[in-house]
Amino acid sequence: MVEVNRFGAPGRTGMPSLGGDPARQLSVGELAARSGVSVSALHFYEREGLLQSERNDGNQRRYRRDALRRVSFIKVSQRVGVSLADIRAALDSLPGDRAPSPRDWARISERWRAQLDARIAELQHLRTDLDGCMGCGCLSLGTCSLRNPGDELGASGSGPRRWLEPGVGEAGADVASTGVASAGDAHTGDATAG
Repeated sequence: MVEVNRFGAPGRTGMPSLGGDPARQLSVGELAARSGVSVSALHFYEREGLLQSERNDGNQRRYRRDALRRVSFIKVSQRVGVSLADIRAALDSLPGDRAPSPRDWARISERWRAQLDARIAELQHLRTDLDGCMGCGCLSLGTCSLRNPGDELGASGSGPRRWLEPGVGEAGADVASTGVASAGDAHTGDATAG
């Protein structure tokens, strides 16, 4: 059984279908319902320069249909931790007078590729090493006494040194650069004979 949703188009109940007219402008309520973003969030995006609307004769907001993709882009970008400033810069690079083409979106993808790859590597590092010593100085894990004895890494700066500077405090790292085993290497048996 096909039901008609509240926008008058056939579709699944609860999932607003906007029909197939790409030129049809959307009200703020329609954009909110279809994108899954609250009206107040859409107003916020507009205030922040992430989204643009036009006003109709009744002074009501109207959005071009391609606003759906922009809102989806904002949501997904925020979900993975991209700042609003970076999102705004990306959206500002898109044409304002027409719906962005696949080529326009590909340019953003290419510009963000290195940044996203670095974020993915950080997340993988977090997933893999969260249960081990970060070099933060807490000395609360058994591995801290081996990888950061007496908080030696604190001398190189603040924060989780092993995460901020890959290779710092790693067994063998000092051997590779100086030929001398560090105290951490001696404890783990990773020292090389010289």
